[in-house]
Amino acid sequence: MNDKKIIDGKKIAEELRKKIKLFGEEFKKKTNIIPGLAVVLIGENPASKVYVRNKIKQTKEVGFKSLEFKFDVNVSEKEILDLIQKLNNDDTVNGILVQLPLPDHINADKVLDSINPKKDVDGFHAKNVGKLWTGIDTLVPCTPLGCSLIINNLLGDLAGLNAVIIGRSNIVGKPMASLLLQANATVTIVHSKTKNIGEICKKADLIVAAVGVPRMVKGSWIKKDAIVIDVGINRIEVDGKNKLVGDVDFDEAIKFASYITPVPGGIGPMTIACLLLNTLNASNQQNNLPGVNLSSLFD
Repeated sequence: MNDKKIIDGKKIAEELRKKIKLFGEEFKKKTNIIPGLAVVLIGENPASKVYVRNKIKQTKEVGFKSLEFKFDVNVSEKEILDLIQKLNNDDTVNGILVQLPLPDHINADKVLDSINPKKDVDGFHAKNVGKLWTGIDTLVPCTPLGCSLIINNLLGDLAGLNAVIIGRSNIVGKPMASLLLQANATVTIVHSKTKNIGEICKKADLIVAAVGVPRMVKGSWIKKDAIVIDVGINRIEVDGKNKLVGDVDFDEAIKFASYITPVPGGIGPMTIACLLLNTLNASNQQNNLPGVNLSSLFD
């Protein structure tokens, strides 16, 4: 296996967090404010609990204030909406994140749209989605932002790049398409109803896989020297043991790709780092300061 082809998301995220910590210290000197992130967790979903625990840990590591609100799975929608309103009005809270998925009796769209768009560090509020698609500077969903930072760091100029995104979710696929379009790439989105997905992918200089199907993307789908970004995190059983795999058949894809993200250790660490970046940018925006220049993150 050629390790030079493997994009080390852990290492890149670690460098990103170091920069965020420095920028955060500069922000504190200017404003005498410590950026604050509030995380709302409902229920006992094991994956959500691990993810929230990592978010809180890394929030504290960069010197930000972390607030955690845990609720039983039977909590009412009104109680969550009341909490969000309280956090919206709290000047010490700069970012609000409601961990998904939510219980069936709570309307996720209603909850997410109740968050002040300026504190929407997940980038899911309809107002922020609209701004992203119209090219207005805004808070961007963390996973596609992390993908974008890796891609831009690798390639620099994306003009004319032929990119294929597998998956059309509001969390990854659609915002990823918008970011790549803004970088002047030519973007195709394929999904469950698309015919001949493999043939379409074969023409791509860049593939972003975010569909949630284990090892769906085969080596034969990948053009020689294409870049492969695997967003999928799927738990499967191999030889009686649980194993995390992506949406890409890594062992086959690495034979063709010029660069590829592994699972785990690829995009996952970048997602949390970008949550912290969004928290810092939200803090800057709320205090009439310019946001972080993304090109300065990898100097």
